[in-house]
Amino acid sequence: MTNQTRGWSRRNLLATSIASTVSVTLLGRSGAEAAPATVQTNPRDPVNVTLKVNGRQHRLSFDVRTTLLDALREHMGLTGSKKGCDHGQCGACTVLVNDRRVLSCLTLAASADGQDVTTIEGLAQPDGSLHAMQQAFIDHDAFQCGYCTPGQILSAVACVKEGHAVVDAEIREYMSGNLCRCAAYPNIVDAIKQARPKMKEA
Repeated sequence: MTNQTRGWSRRNLLATSIASTVSVTLLGRSGAEAAPATVQTNPRDPVNVTLKVNGRQHRLSFDVRTTLLDALREHMGLTGSKKGCDHGQCGACTVLVNDRRVLSCLTLAASADGQDVTTIEGLAQPDGSLHAMQQAFIDHDAFQCGYCTPGQILSAVACVKEGHAVVDAEIREYMSGNLCRCAAYPNIVDAIKQARPKMKEA
């Protein structure tokens, strides 16, 4: 039996192979053309972030490189947090994020999206009465120039909540990240010891 009698010839075989090859090539090309192009985003484009600061929601738009400190000061007008060294070495920028102290000059604002941020402005009670730690700092003259005081107070609040305010040496160790150029350290320790039992009662 020959190829002709079976319905196939070399010519038919070659024609079928070529047609199949062309079809696969065209299908592959059309699929590639249909694939959406990768969208290039500009890293300098502003990002939309919702920050919950002192119990209030703030919808902001800023450069993704904006620090939490700059967002608080420049975008929300909360200037209690101070920019001291801007390198995370002095503690003047300390704020609380979910009740944990962070250096806001080293924290990207976008990373705090949806989290609870507390600054010195939000520490007092709604009726205006001072937080126990704020009052203790006043009672013990635990500040002089006052520049580092907001960061000192917030760090002190966290120190008590973390359970590191039992003895003087422990307080000094866990407050060592906050520098006071006026050297009010003994008074700061006394203020923390006064506030600790009152914070436990609250």
